Amino acid sequence: MEILYSDSKIAVAVKPRGVLSVDEPGGMPELLRAALGDVSAPLYTVHRLDAAVGGVMVFARTRHAAGDLSREIREGHFHKEYLAVIRGRPEPPVDTFADHMLYDRRRRMAFAAEEPGPDAKEARLSFAVIGEEEGLALAWIELHTGRTHQIRFQFARRGFPLWGDRKYGPGGDPGPIALWSCAVGFTHPATGEKMHFALEPPAEYPWTLFIGRGEHDGSETHDALLSGT
Repeated sequence: MEILYSDSKIAVAVKPRGVLSVDEPGGMPELLRAALGDVSAPLYTVHRLDAAVGGVMVFARTRHAAGDLSREIREGHFHKEYLAVIRGRPEPPVDTFADHMLYDRRRRMAFAAEEPGPDAKEARLSFAVIGEEEGLALAWIELHTGRTHQIRFQFARRGFPLWGDRKYGPGGDPGPIALWSCAVGFTHPATGEKMHFALEPPAEYPWTLFIGRGEHDGSETHDALLSGT
């Protein structure tokens, strides 16, 4: 378990692929407690990653910190950035996707809805294509909402499934889904300090097609998205 930062209020760690985000046997809180050397330490999941997805996650170490971070998420002040390898190249290469999403828990799949409703929630993300190789594209993504399977669903719906996605894509790729939580940004619940943590994807295919491009921190693209350019 790789810990990027820890203090009395929060812990920032790298979630391995195949591990649940929630506090269940073998989930991230249990693994993080072991890494911190205290199997009874309070840890609270304030945001989630799909089990198949790895990358940077933030956990609260007190109920008060969990409440503050959860409020940041609700108010849109908690920034979540991802890298994904997708099939094809969207046009325009910098854009925002917005949908109404339904998630069927029995089938464990997301679907589009024609209009909002009790079970149809807004799903919105912004992205920029920052590399192209071998018919694949590397996309930097900022989530504005946090729906289950959101990135996978929204790109696949438009004909750009993620490499390795066997649920929304064509299948046949010899590896795990190419989606990575590359950065998070938030305000520290105790100190008020602006925190930012980033980590590149693992050095394996298809990420290795874009080595060096993963260092892009999204700042220039983020400014362009905010200005509408």
